[in-house]
Amino acid sequence: MLFTDRADAGHRLAESLGHLQREEPVVLGLPRGGVPVAFEVARALGAPLDVIVVRKLGVPYQRELGFGAIGEGGVRVISDDIVRRGRLDQADLASVEHAEAAELTRQAERFRAGRRRLDLAGRTAIVVDDGIATGATAAAACEVVRAQGAARVVLAVPVAPPDAAERLRGSTDEFVCLSTPFAFSAVGEWYQDFSQTPDDEVVSLLAQASQAPAAAGPEPATEAPDGTTGARTTAETDVAEETDAAKETDVAEEVAIDAAGVRLTGDLAVPAGALAVVMFAHGSGSSRHSPRNRLVAAALNEAGLGTLLFDLLTPAEEAHRSNVFDTETLAERLADATGWLRGRFAGPIGYFGASTGAAAALRAAATPDADIGAVVSRGGRPDLAGPLLPAVRAPTLLIVGGNDPVVIDLNREAEAALRAETRLEIVPGATHLFEERGALQQVADLARDWFVSHLVAPARP
Repeated sequence: MLFTDRADAGHRLAESLGHLQREEPVVLGLPRGGVPVAFEVARALGAPLDVIVVRKLGVPYQRELGFGAIGEGGVRVISDDIVRRGRLDQADLASVEHAEAAELTRQAERFRAGRRRLDLAGRTAIVVDDGIATGATAAAACEVVRAQGAARVVLAVPVAPPDAAERLRGSTDEFVCLSTPFAFSAVGEWYQDFSQTPDDEVVSLLAQASQAPAAAGPEPATEAPDGTTGARTTAETDVAEETDAAKETDVAEEVAIDAAGVRLTGDLAVPAGALAVVMFAHGSGSSRHSPRNRLVAAALNEAGLGTLLFDLLTPAEEAHRSNVFDTETLAERLADATGWLRGRFAGPIGYFGASTGAAAALRAAATPDADIGAVVSRGGRPDLAGPLLPAVRAPTLLIVGGNDPVVIDLNREAEAALRAETRLEIVPGATHLFEERGALQQVADLARDWFVSHLVAPARP
């Protein structure tokens, strides 16, 4: 399903939410991209519109892994399990929460322009975004809305990957999603116009909604020039300017991998004449749909390398976020998936691991019969591979952001422990997620050169 823009997505989403009109709901848009969609939903249902401002609390050395979330009104949702397994002390928690609370207040004041937050006590709240990537932000928003007193929480989005949709159905009273395409790499690819939503647009839409009553009844979907209808948006805009580079190649296919009886879903892309394949072990709070990993994969595909991006955890397992620290299980599944791939591809295999996925990659590469040609770690936690590091025989590249001091220290210790050819590359000015302009492209270039040098060059006669 292809959407024209966010307004079109809102029109079409409203058609599927008409049954909620009699409950007199409150519509809450996730800023920024979710607000234009929510505006059309609220107008069609004759419902009041507000923003739901949520800030994820990220583990200091793995910002993509949330140990909780905060919302307005002092709402605080904390995962004690992740705090314990991540060995976080109170000083770490307080520092992160203080910084995020300040940003939450700033955003809320900016978007509402002096208006009061709508009271959700006893109401049906419809949380709306323009699309789902991993679903972490949307799930946190639903928890915050429930904590603010909503009697019923509905999450509504135009598009989401099937695995994220399955997870989210269990965390809401009702989940409405117009499309769950299997060939999903980024929210933006399902929109004709997916331009970013500026703060001023959010402020304007909220002001309009507060001043004029909405017309009841959903409006018809807008038809695009080519006859298709739809809308496009994203829940996470961390790397929005680089997402287009991460679109899947035309050689990708969805595959099912049996890992010790567990069915894992993956996307395999093997360009014609590929001499090697790189397997991706994603990190905490991510999935095979990660735009960061897909950007790297696209660079490898362009260089003639095959790629396999797959989920090491099932949707049910991912619902328990502490599972991302079980690097032993993750490594075992990566090894099983490697055996599966060897049944399809006879050439050299490499591993690309991010965050906790890097520890899983190094653990798997350390097994006696691994025969892995090269490993690249992005913002990795090699310390979680512990005493197995000296057994890694694959040439290993460690990539860390220059403004990620804790992880730099962890990688320097790993560099000293590794016995194979090892190099530590620090990307100047980059933080843990490499969100800065051009930083992720540097990661892709470094990874491409390392894999080409250690996988492709030796494979050539």
